[in-house]
Amino acid sequence: MENILEPIYAPTEQAEIAAFGKAIESARTYGKIIAGGKEIRVPDSIFKILAQVIPMLTSDHAVSIVPVDHLLTTQQAAELLNISRPYLIKLIDLGKIVCTKQGSKPGSHRRIRFEDLMEYKHKRSLERRQQLKKLTEMSKEAGLYEKK
Repeated sequence: MENILEPIYAPTEQAEIAAFGKAIESARTYGKIIAGGKEIRVPDSIFKILAQVIPMLTSDHAVSIVPVDHLLTTQQAAELLNISRPYLIKLIDLGKIVCTKQGSKPGSHRRIRFEDLMEYKHKRSLERRQQLKKLTEMSKEAGLYEKK
């Protein structure tokens, strides 16, 4: 099995992916596709996944599909957040990111559920937007913005 965190990036296949997306949309109308000469019913869950993935790939974005309950190493989690591993460990020690220990021996490996990491990332993003909005308002009040 391939590394599930390995991003799928297809900049040279955008036209083919877009055409496939159109074919899938028309197949959704009928709820089935033909493969190997047989009609196969395509579940709504598959259509939902493809409806999210295809536009990303055609917009030149890399995509990874990760099970929500997948356990990440601290290195993988740090890479997904684009921070250093020592800083991630600090966030764990401060209780900002939930983790579990694998094994009972000292020095056991910490693991972070993908879902918990995404929850932290979402909260961090909201806090950043709120702070930026506050900073913008303060700058306006101080007259640092020019009116055009």
